[in-house]
Amino acid sequence: QVRLVESGGGSVQAGGSLRLSCEASGVTISRSCMGWFRQAPQKERRESVAVMAIGDRTDYDNSVKGRFTISKDNAKNILYRQMDNLKPEDSAMYFCAARPVGCTALYYGQGSYPDWGQGTQVTVSS
Repeated sequence: QVRLVESGGGSVQAGGSLRLSCEASGVTISRSCMGWFRQAPQKERRESVAVMAIGDRTDYDNSVKGRFTISKDNAKNILYRQMDNLKPEDSAMYFCAARPVGCTALYYGQGSYPDWGQGTQVTVSS
């Protein structure tokens, strides 16, 4: 059974930084596609902000390029996302997602990931 547990969210002022963690069990993140998504208030859809495929290929949404970095610790089986220069529009619930089977490319849609964490809230004030 796959379990993803996010942590590290919180409230910061604009320009601040946070590092989110996603501790995985039941899945080996080095052999899976992983992604960070966010869901803004009153929006049903989760949008991808950073995705990673096998071999550490990564891609970012244009809105976070240069500010967010996805990384992982294979030994600890933890996925990270460093978020710098945060903006109020980054405020959202952030989710970690895994695609343990069929990771052959970078995947951007929420429907491509069968396993999800419970989310961690990030609030950025101006």
